Amino acid sequence: MKDSIIERRNFLKYAATATVATGLLGQPITTQASNKNTKLHKALQFGMLPKNLSDADKFKLAKECGFDGIEGSPMEDLDAARKLGRLAREAGVPIHSIVYGGWGAPFSDPDPKVIEKGLAGMETALRSAKALGADTVLLVPAIVNENVGYGDAYKRSQEHIRKLLPLAEKLDIIIAVENVWNKFLLSPLEFARYVDEFDSPWLKAYFDIGNVILFGYSQDWIRTLGKRIVKIHLKDFKRKGYQWTNLLDGDVNWKQVRLALEEIGYDDFMTTELSGGDKAYLADLSKRIDRIIAM
Repeated sequence: MKDSIIERRNFLKYAATATVATGLLGQPITTQASNKNTKLHKALQFGMLPKNLSDADKFKLAKECGFDGIEGSPMEDLDAARKLGRLAREAGVPIHSIVYGGWGAPFSDPDPKVIEKGLAGMETALRSAKALGADTVLLVPAIVNENVGYGDAYKRSQEHIRKLLPLAEKLDIIIAVENVWNKFLLSPLEFARYVDEFDSPWLKAYFDIGNVILFGYSQDWIRTLGKRIVKIHLKDFKRKGYQWTNLLDGDVNWKQVRLALEEIGYDDFMTTELSGGDKAYLADLSKRIDRIIAM
């Protein structure tokens, strides 16, 4: 009981500090810029491109539709990964990150065999990212469910993720934990605390704009997480009807999101995580992102 009280006090102390630092008491991180100085890069996931095309033609199409980069998946064959990475770079759309996920072998699981599988999977993902030319691997850090409590998920996931940091440093690849619908990291203050406790430049935040709309506001999360954010996923969501939408068709306040990104100086890739489609669909999606950037 005493330990839980201490933990709660520590969190409240951290929350107060983070609140002041992120401007939630009325002082913004930076003054609002009248001119947007940050460079935002448009990307899409590899699986969104038409499956009937060759890899080279997929990358060519992405470039033609106005995208700057690609997000891929782990590949066990590192020679094949190097080849794919070269094709992407030659087309002008480098593979900037890959999605490992973590749903199949979460680092919150009490079973050592599951943890062993998860560690092996992330090691493969890190090496794959290096071969592809990416600089980041997305990780779902933990899953809270009927059998795994929140506190256990928090402690276990940090314990096991720390084992991967030496390899991440060696390969020069960032592990980026994402906010997903896993009943974990349910507030921006907690997300910030979770990242900070690693005290490592190789552990950052991958922020998904659409995933917080049911229980928060994207611009608030962005301002709170600040420089912890290394990558961004673009999605939109409609609270009424509880449905995913195309960009600009949901409840995300994109104007405020754009302002928040400018305030924190974000200048990396924004990757769409939507259903795929043909050239017309992808070109329209690219233009929607242009509209967001221009806000």
